[in-house]
Amino acid sequence: MRVVPVSTGISWVEVPEADLRVLCGCPADSVKHLIKRGLIIPTERAGVTFETGPNVILLSDVSLQNGAFCNLSEFPILQMLYRQGMIIPGHPNCTGRKPLIMGLAQQVEAQLEYVLRGNYGLLSEEEMVAAGVPPEMAQEWMRMKLRFAFGAIRPPRDLLDTCVIGDGPAILPGGVTVRRLELNVFEFDYDGETAIVDLNLGMGRTYETPYHLGYHDLERGYFSIVHSGEGDGWDPERAAMSTIMMFQGKVYLIDAGPNIHGALQALGIGVQEVEGIFHTHCHDDHFCGLTTLFRADHRIKYYAVPAVRASVAKKLSALTAIAEDSFGEYFEICDLDLGVWSNIDGLEVMPIFSPHPVETTVFHFRTPWEEGYRSYAHMADIVSLDVLGQMVDDDETHHGISSELMTQVREDYLVPADIKKLDIGGGLIHGCAEDFRGDASGKIILSHTALPLTRVQKSIGSGAPFGTVDDLIPSHQEYRLRAAHGYLAAYFLGVPEHQIRILLNHPVVTFNPESILLREGSICDDVYLILTGLVETIEADSDHNATLSAGAMVGESYALSGEPSLETFRALSFVRVLRIPSALYRNFV
Repeated sequence: MRVVPVSTGISWVEVPEADLRVLCGCPADSVKHLIKRGLIIPTERAGVTFETGPNVILLSDVSLQNGAFCNLSEFPILQMLYRQGMIIPGHPNCTGRKPLIMGLAQQVEAQLEYVLRGNYGLLSEEEMVAAGVPPEMAQEWMRMKLRFAFGAIRPPRDLLDTCVIGDGPAILPGGVTVRRLELNVFEFDYDGETAIVDLNLGMGRTYETPYHLGYHDLERGYFSIVHSGEGDGWDPERAAMSTIMMFQGKVYLIDAGPNIHGALQALGIGVQEVEGIFHTHCHDDHFCGLTTLFRADHRIKYYAVPAVRASVAKKLSALTAIAEDSFGEYFEICDLDLGVWSNIDGLEVMPIFSPHPVETTVFHFRTPWEEGYRSYAHMADIVSLDVLGQMVDDDETHHGISSELMTQVREDYLVPADIKKLDIGGGLIHGCAEDFRGDASGKIILSHTALPLTRVQKSIGSGAPFGTVDDLIPSHQEYRLRAAHGYLAAYFLGVPEHQIRILLNHPVVTFNPESILLREGSICDDVYLILTGLVETIEADSDHNATLSAGAMVGESYALSGEPSLETFRALSFVRVLRIPSALYRNFV
């Protein structure tokens, strides 16, 4: 029996004699962790190239740990079915054996519903109409969905085997047994040899990011595009396709993919700063970071068309047991109309239908500038025009799309923008760079791929490594000081404006990542009001820690009391603070 600690909360148990390879724990990007550890590698048999990998998934007993999803089996299952070949007719690995998921009955059932929603989104015309889709459009969408689904909505048990681990040992293929010792702690046994796996995260621990994102010092721009991912769900070196938009100093996300907490930290953005999220669809590489946004001190605005929101709510409900109609308790719902410009405090957005196995829209953004507009188009996920052309069938009794919809999609895809980011993942459900060779956009960025760009692709579009920025409209305002004024005015309600300005008239200081702002045992000479970035608090004799972000004060209580600090405050990213002398702050208070 071989046991490999893969990453925090992820282990690998392998019993070659039983042909058993168990992925223990499947949080976000678990497939990428397996690739990095060499547990998924390309190989060849009988002239067929495919990947190795797990054939069993052990689920966590709990859905969430420290604010992150524990059981995200969508991509590991896809890897088994397609990249290992377990579902491909004629493939050496297509032997009739199915991927196996095991765990608590509650978690197994939740995963089946989650996989169903991840595969198909809304399941019927009735669900689409209930989500606000006009009946004729729902009929067209369902025809298309069934074409993507090869003719039928298949229940997950057609694709997966399950095993419930109850009070006693469960018997797996090949004679391996597994039993629960305590919550999230399991013992594997084979022929007298045992191994123990613990899926619990320690206090303050989080699931690790498989790639290093570095540190980036961002300005809060007027209208700027921050590139926060250009890979896909399989790329072990890069984050999945996503974008962060700055508009008039406010922070907006486009999608919330795996490890978004790590991306925000690397960019020096606290979740408290996020104003809203524009959501394209519910596949995990665009969805599974949503729980990170629950941590904000306000309800983040959720922008999507109602059909996308409905499919997301159903998938989220499966994972968390949160009722679908409770979605509005966690986000401020801001429904958008398909194909219609909506004005969001000066930023205009239009969602456009994109053919995909689940309900999906791409987004066009624009805002007035000079003699017209500056614009950004976020094209995830799209489908190649060649694949779409093969789906055209004007017989409404057949699965496919109408020639009229095909023409509309082609026209919509090619609407120019100053910057357009494209999904070029290829295959049956992703886009193709060559479709945009004649696109009149000012700059095309190629994304959503794990492969190096070809010479042809490089001649069509640019890359955008993590943390790079395109400024569509330059900023001539200092948004940090505006934010500082808002924070101080909120702290000191009723204090006259001229007194607030006494505190504001101090320098803004930058701390580099991993720098100490205030050391345990030190006297606090200055109070720091965090304007951007993240700061962690460390107590030497405790495992407890906390993260401070924009609007928080560092050292305030120690400045007022005059006592030495009981904690160390350390920068997790580039941090900008308003530095206020402690003596002046005491007098002010």
